[in-house]
Amino acid sequence: MTTHTTPALLPLPASAARTATTAGAALALAGTFLAWTYTDTFPGDLTVTGYPGGLQVLTLVSATLTLLFALAGHGIKGLGWLTPGGTYSPTRLLALGTFVITAYTVVAVIVKKDDEGNLLGLVELEPGAWISLVGALVAVLASLGLPSDQPLDDTTRPHPLNRFLNSLRAPAPGRAAALPAWAEILVIAASFGVALHVFTYGIDTEYAELFIGYVIAVGFGFTALTRAGLIARITALTAKHRNVTLAAALVAAFCFPFTQQNEQYALIGANILIFATVALGLNVVVGLAGLLDLGYVAFLGVGAYAAALVSGSPMSPIGVQFPFWAAVLTGAAASLVFGVVIGAPTLRLRGDYLAIVTLGFGEIFRLTVNALNGVSGPDLTNGSQGIPSIPDLELFGFDLGTSHDVGGFTLGRSANYYLLMLVFTAVVVLVFRRSGESRIGRAWVAIREDETAATAMGINAFRLKLLAFALGATLAGLAGTVQAHVSYTVTPEQYQFAGSVPPNSAFLLAAVILGGMGTLSGPLVGAALLYLIPAKLQFMQDYQLFLFGLALILLMRFRPEGLVADRRKKLEFHETGQLDVPPDTPLTDTAAGTTKAGA
Repeated sequence: MTTHTTPALLPLPASAARTATTAGAALALAGTFLAWTYTDTFPGDLTVTGYPGGLQVLTLVSATLTLLFALAGHGIKGLGWLTPGGTYSPTRLLALGTFVITAYTVVAVIVKKDDEGNLLGLVELEPGAWISLVGALVAVLASLGLPSDQPLDDTTRPHPLNRFLNSLRAPAPGRAAALPAWAEILVIAASFGVALHVFTYGIDTEYAELFIGYVIAVGFGFTALTRAGLIARITALTAKHRNVTLAAALVAAFCFPFTQQNEQYALIGANILIFATVALGLNVVVGLAGLLDLGYVAFLGVGAYAAALVSGSPMSPIGVQFPFWAAVLTGAAASLVFGVVIGAPTLRLRGDYLAIVTLGFGEIFRLTVNALNGVSGPDLTNGSQGIPSIPDLELFGFDLGTSHDVGGFTLGRSANYYLLMLVFTAVVVLVFRRSGESRIGRAWVAIREDETAATAMGINAFRLKLLAFALGATLAGLAGTVQAHVSYTVTPEQYQFAGSVPPNSAFLLAAVILGGMGTLSGPLVGAALLYLIPAKLQFMQDYQLFLFGLALILLMRFRPEGLVADRRKKLEFHETGQLDVPPDTPLTDTAAGTTKAGA
């Protein structure tokens, strides 16, 4: 294997390609400060000159990143730290992303209908839209003329399509210049600040066109930064300062409700935390222990129903009201008991048989609470009507159902429950991290990789699997206690295997697989994406399961280890290019007494 310079896709000198890419990005950037439409019918008000708005902002950000990476290709001092893996492939991706966002905006304006039902058409476009579109097109075409160093076999003559795909792949990140410890901590803090701003911007999008553009921009931008090696560099810093990273993540999450003035958007954040916490509990069962649980949402329902029954709701047949801490313990204990009762007879099964049994348990739970209506069975859950009118919590004299002014910021009901759920999330993260790094966690991983071998090494597989099942159920029960109060009511239809509205078992399992099994942040990222996208794009509700399946198929094809992968998964699903034996190492055949050259 030797390193060759991949031929450019367009016959341009490298210096000319860099210059043209820079000029195109600058032109696209300048166009965002001009008006793009004549009418304000299209949302975002793109009629203002000198003040970008709506989708113009996304083109501005993408064009700015393209310009920075193009300047880094010119060798501008100070930008090298941002591109340890090279600048050519990230520049191509960012230029392509700028063009896609701009073209999407132009098409969205053209097909937009006015109040009379007529299409706006091309006549509604101002020169600014054409300037940005032409600049983005010039940048993406010129970027195809940039060279890229790729490891190719001496005898390989790649197909043009493969050459294009290779041009998007950057070499491995180089060794970074050492930074002082305080500078590394500042980089981590700044990274989480940027992540908070990007996430908040996505939640605050007010219309579908802007959110679709946001998804396009984030997709291309994140992929480009990954190709540049910047994400790997920041990941190395976070692994080096793990406690600082957790503290920065907690602070960034704590600041989120203070950035929200819309109660609906704060509620989206609270629900994301609830489902992300449940997904992290499922990650104990699926990601660490390797137990495929298709009925996990039932444990969330057990915790929610237990908390609702003792919440003081006028529709609760029990008619008692526990303090919140007692309701939390009741929900967690009920889920723990159900986890042990269900796990004890079923965890001796493996693979598909275990999955079928857990799927049956999830359906049995839903049918059972639906039947406890006083007619088909005891009057305990009010059947299909569920338990409504669950009162808001009051902690230390602080009513979570009313708005409060804190430091000049107004925190509404959803923000209050978001902060409460953040505490639960921090507890679950701590439990997951400690258990995963413990002797028990390593035994879970051994069982996941090969249960027979783990048993042969003295590991009590059944006891440890039961422990994982019980722990995952308890964590789901904790989240269920908060979910019952956030939603005001619990009904059997909320806890299905698959449904149009999360949570459901399919949603939670998809979040774990999409984010990355066995990782700490993977399920949090996966749950946030899978909840946020349908919540912002209402027309996708009817196609949610189809899109879940399509996303999983694409993920298994292109990134089987998930969006956030640990080192074990990367080695398992990707070839490293390393040989098992160095090619010149002599191998001794002890049986024949001869020596062979290693292959």
